[in-house]
Formats: sequence, C-alpha cells, structure tokens
Amino acid sequence: MLIGMSPMWTVVVNIFVWLFFHLSISYAAFRVPLEYFQQGSALYTERSWEQGGRFYEKVFRIKSWKGLLPDGGDVFTGGFAKKHLAAKDSAYLQVFVAESRRAELTHYGVMLPAPLFFVWNEPWVGGIMLLYAAAVNLPCILAQRYNRIRLNRVLNRMKRPVENLNLKNYKQL
Repeated sequence: MLIGMSPMWTVVVNIFVWLFFHLSISYAAFRVPLEYFQQGSALYTERSWEQGGRFYEKVFRIKSWKGLLPDGGDVFTGGFAKKHLAAKDSAYLQVFVAESRRAELTHYGVMLPAPLFFVWNEPWVGGIMLLYAAAVNLPCILAQRYNRIRLNRVLNRMKRPVENLNLKNYKQL
C-alpha cells in the first residue's frame, strides 16, 4: 500500500474508482464503430474445447444462470440490448454477434485496472478487488461467448442451401 487512508475513505474510493472504470471503459468500447467488431479475431474465435457451447452447459450450467445477468448494452443511449433476441433475421443476428464481441472486450477491459487497487489498499483488500473484478466480469464473458457460438451456428445454417430435401412426406399444392 503506497497511499494510506482511513478504512471508510478506502471503501468510498474503491467504490468510486470501480464505478469510474466500469463506466469509462464501457463508454469507450461503446464509441468504437460496430464495423470493428464485425470482423472476427483470435480473441473471439471459438475454441475446440468450447465444444460448440456444450462446455459452458456442462461445466458452468450456463443456461440456469445467464438470464440473471444484467444487460448493460442499453446503458448508453443507442446501445444494443442483448438480454433477448428482438428479431431472427440474419442482419440482426450478425449485429448481435458483433455486439457480443464488443461486450466481451468491454468486460476484459474492465478487469485490467484491478491491480491498481493495490496502490491504496492493504494487500488482502487488493486481492479482494482482483476477485471482485473476476467475479463480476467472467460470468458476462462466458455468457457472451456461449451466446455467440450459438448465434454463429444459426447464422451458418441460414447460409447453407437446402440439400437433399425429401418432399415425399409433403402434400403437393
């Protein structure tokens, strides 16, 4: 701890510094043009261990809690809410995927300043701040990755032409 404060002021400073980082990093990511997030990158690429989203379902039981997460997408005017699908067409789903990349990057960014809390906190409090950063942001990152994997699967199906359609079971019009 480089800066000494009373416990009460330390709590107040911690709250306001976290609020500052959450809002400023979120706003900075919000201001990045959507086109930047429409391109895939190594950070957002689905990994084989994710098993098409099954990893999140099996290990984290993500379906049981992801609906409880807050949706910060509409905090800023003109933001994109990701709590529920508002449409099912390809264009909307592509925007949703790009916005999930933006949200994932935002949550990584919000965790980055956590080590700064060691400057004015006791080491054990700095450790709690690291745990806080992980506890608040990692569930959101997992949910963004899981949703994006599922949406990409839907988008890939939309792009495929219908092959070997068996029309025997359908009545002729």
